[in-house]
Amino acid sequence: MDRHSVSGLPFVKMHGAGNDFVVIDSRSRPGGAAVTAALARALGDRNRGVGFDQLAQILPDADADYRLVFWNADGSQAGACGNASRCVAELMMTGLGREAVCFATARGTLEARREGAGVTVNMGHPQLDWDRVPLAQAVDTLHLPLDGDPAAVGMGNPHCVFFVPDAQAVALETLGPRVEHDPLFPERTNVEFASVIGPDRLRMRVWERGTGVTLACGSGACATAVAAHRRGLTGRRVTLDLDGGTLVVDWRDDGVWMTGPVARVFDGVLSPEWLAAT
Repeated sequence: MDRHSVSGLPFVKMHGAGNDFVVIDSRSRPGGAAVTAALARALGDRNRGVGFDQLAQILPDADADYRLVFWNADGSQAGACGNASRCVAELMMTGLGREAVCFATARGTLEARREGAGVTVNMGHPQLDWDRVPLAQAVDTLHLPLDGDPAAVGMGNPHCVFFVPDAQAVALETLGPRVEHDPLFPERTNVEFASVIGPDRLRMRVWERGTGVTLACGSGACATAVAAHRRGLTGRRVTLDLDGGTLVVDWRDDGVWMTGPVARVFDGVLSPEWLAAT
């Protein structure tokens, strides 16, 4: 029995543009272990746990300031999470007294820094080849063979982007899970619906795999901006209005940078009794 099972498990609740996260710092734990699929599912329950869109676990890393592992509310893992990356970067920059950090993810080593009142993160280069997204077969990622003519973009996790006349009118709860589980996506997919409201502005809504409807999605915003530019709908720098707020995506030569607000909502401790029951 380790000390956390006796004293409880500390966590931080944060959000970026309404995309909310539980952050658990596992750097001081033996082997870095603290989060399991069962714990992620229990914590993600908004009635019996804390509730989150994703859980971000901080681990030590020999070649970066820290490493991040992302968990969905259904207990599955995600390879990338842009808004959680920005939130944890703010937490770590404050703790380290720094204005920039680098951190390791399944996507690779990424960089984040403060920018104005928000935090910006380089989410890396988009994955545009069908086998990197990944898709189940060789198809044109800019025009998938699905109803609605969506595009596919990998941002460390798969995304399927639809361009529609009115994103607000889309039935996310119906269409999202249907596309998430389409056989074309062997690892399931995040699903974005976007409408063009200006030459460099999009309205976007999102269904996240393993979670459902969320108020924002950072990697989804990046994927949508990349797809919009590839379709000739926008430039490389795009402002996206999501249900929870506004994000700015800039597809540069060194990667896709995403900027937006972050908020530290509260700190808490999971009780030993609750942990024992999960």
